[in-house]
Amino acid sequence: MGSGLSSFLLMCSNSTSSVSSVSPESNLGDLPESVVGSVLVYLNPQEICRVASVNRAFRRASTAEFVWESKLPKNYELVLSRVFDCNELGLNCCKKDIYARLCAPNSIDGGTKKVWLDRGTGKACVLISSNGLAITGIDDRRYWSWISTEESRFRSVAYLQQIWWFEVDGEVEFPFPCGTYTLYFRLQLGRSGRRFGRRVCNSDHVHGWDIKPVKFQLSTSDGQKAITQCYLTNLGKWHLYQAGDFVVEDSKVPMKVKFSMTQIDCTHTKGGLCLDSVLIRPK
Repeated sequence: MGSGLSSFLLMCSNSTSSVSSVSPESNLGDLPESVVGSVLVYLNPQEICRVASVNRAFRRASTAEFVWESKLPKNYELVLSRVFDCNELGLNCCKKDIYARLCAPNSIDGGTKKVWLDRGTGKACVLISSNGLAITGIDDRRYWSWISTEESRFRSVAYLQQIWWFEVDGEVEFPFPCGTYTLYFRLQLGRSGRRFGRRVCNSDHVHGWDIKPVKFQLSTSDGQKAITQCYLTNLGKWHLYQAGDFVVEDSKVPMKVKFSMTQIDCTHTKGGLCLDSVLIRPK
């Protein structure tokens, strides 16, 4: 899109030069707002904000409702109703402000999920906290504990010390804009912390993940399914483990996505795992 912005400004410059040869008083400021706006819809939001400084005509066009509505998903009204209540957005909120609000991470479902629009695609991203998942044995401190950390957007992660039956389930229902999405589990082998101002990772409890693979599954309300299996091997680093993809073809109907992560071979224990969140983002 950067080349598109350069081409656009060059085109405007050339147009101004040709016009100036006929009327010395003509310049970019003489372009009708509707003409400028019809070109701005082809630029990305960052470029629109940059060209807004060219002159007054560009600045007015850069706030036009139809320009920013083109950056919103077609079902943005459904997304708004899912993310905000009727009192959070003013009645006279313009499309540019709506776009800005939706691109910022917004908490939903009691703070267990965060939702935002991807600026590059205009599609939805959903982040589900470990606190919003059904984790087998989570209330038994012999197996699980909650750890406060700045390495999570939710400021805490679930830490597994040791368990025989490992199972994590979750679901989310959201009016995803049309497109293909990928679901990931954000995990880390080992417990990270700080020592003398430096990040360190304690791997004392890490075991059992190299004996049998972990199974990741997802299913959608329209019948799509995906299964992935892999061993957990990334010690001391946060890693996104892909569970699968799903496609949204009808953005008018909210999509329910169910997902799970299991390792239920009870011939051995497994432990030393940090579970942060589940991420759904455009592919």
